[in-house]
Amino acid sequence: MSTATIQETTNKQPDRSFLPPTMKAAVLRQFGPPDVLKYEEIDTPRPKPGHVVIKVLAAGMNRLDHYLREGSVMPNLSLPHILGVDAVGEVVELGEGITGVQIGERVIPAPGFTLREADDRNRPLAASPSFVVPGVHVWGSYAQYMEVPARWVVKDETGLSPAEVATLPVVLGTSARAVKQVGEVKAGDKVLVTAGASGSGSMHIQVAKALGAKVAATVRDDVKGSYVKSLGADLVINIRKEDVVDRVKAWSGGQGADVAIDNVGGGELAKTIEAVRPFGIIVAYGFSAGEEATFNVREFFFTQKQLRGSIFADPEDLHWGLDQVRAGRIKPTLDRTFPLRRAAEAHRLLADNQVKGNFVLLPWDD
Repeated sequence: MSTATIQETTNKQPDRSFLPPTMKAAVLRQFGPPDVLKYEEIDTPRPKPGHVVIKVLAAGMNRLDHYLREGSVMPNLSLPHILGVDAVGEVVELGEGITGVQIGERVIPAPGFTLREADDRNRPLAASPSFVVPGVHVWGSYAQYMEVPARWVVKDETGLSPAEVATLPVVLGTSARAVKQVGEVKAGDKVLVTAGASGSGSMHIQVAKALGAKVAATVRDDVKGSYVKSLGADLVINIRKEDVVDRVKAWSGGQGADVAIDNVGGGELAKTIEAVRPFGIIVAYGFSAGEEATFNVREFFFTQKQLRGSIFADPEDLHWGLDQVRAGRIKPTLDRTFPLRRAAEAHRLLADNQVKGNFVLLPWDD
């Protein structure tokens, strides 16, 4: 569904809104380096029937935002575009036919949802024809206001600050999916998490620990090593000083990890596969080190390891994760916040891997 279609449909609604006519947003009008993100004033969305408009209190940033901005994924993305999958905000206007959601409630938009109600019960949800991700297929959270289907907002009962909550939705849901469902991690397992200090890696560590597993995490410097240790990592491996396979084999009694969650891909994937025991599971979750990988197929074949991909989450994954947050077993991994007008600066730091956990944009912090 194109942005133009969204805006055209929205503009046909009767103007009976108390919303301001315009809002501030970080707008992507062309692909390229971080500076292509421009802080502009654009029309405020109005809710279609069955949708709500939320005032975005905080917008989380993800590695996906970087790839979208530079055009390395979805080069046919309709421009202009508003990035941002993650958000937390207050409901400020209801479209026609809304029940169960009230003005003033603090909510979390689902980080992926269906546009057709007939698809809502499909599993995996991402296989539905009408599945979209905010900030990808429709306009996202890098703005002061955001429109989403009312049936796809979750009441925020975490008790956390907006900035902390904004670090959670996509990485919490997708991590629960990757570790618990795709990786089949259970109590007592030994789990390897690559790039443990990244936003996804820091959540994978916590999800695995919440499931009762032991965790080894890779990092590239000692500062990030201390950080992943604080998240519960049982073994920290600085890959600039140590060999990941040797360290994991020694840690696991020579067998290798039961499961590995690989966030980096590229040339490092072969090492991750080698560090897993025979019959073990490798979950491919990212490709920050490159889109192509080479590994020994013969060794992989005879050890009967399993390589699985994981990217999106079902609603149950997010709800399970939020239950862990409320129980105190998983904590948000907020690195720092930026005013929305400094989105380009935040993207530069994200592109340079200068982040421990997650960055968050504050649309109203001028």
